[in-house]
Amino acid sequence: MSSTSKSDSGINRRRFERFSLPAAYTEVKVAGAGGEWLSGHAYDVSEAGIRFELDEELPAGTSIRLRLSLPTGDARIENASELICEIEAQANVVWQDRDDVDGPVFLAAAFTGFANAGDRERLVRRVLEGRFRRAA
Repeated sequence: MSSTSKSDSGINRRRFERFSLPAAYTEVKVAGAGGEWLSGHAYDVSEAGIRFELDEELPAGTSIRLRLSLPTGDARIENASELICEIEAQANVVWQDRDDVDGPVFLAAAFTGFANAGDRERLVRRVLEGRFRRAA
């Protein structure tokens, strides 16, 4: 997966292409240093990382464990039981966007490892199957 995202200078900064996920159907659970699981939703994913929201702040540099439930990619999903691909990974929070308004905190994290090789392979296979739109 190659990237198409560019910085203001026109230089491509991403190694891997990002894919949009249906936020209402893409649950992410995140555990930080305290070990307590927080629930949120993912917005896009690549082989290198993920953008998601939580109701809690996690400062940049925080090491996390996350569980991502990738949906089928079909916009007509009506039942959460149709989530078919679970991925578990370790990651580092690279940024958070807290706009001082009540509501979720938007975060991005870079994957540092996967629970096992099968998790990484499932992630790559799911995003390359063409089920999700390319993110801007």
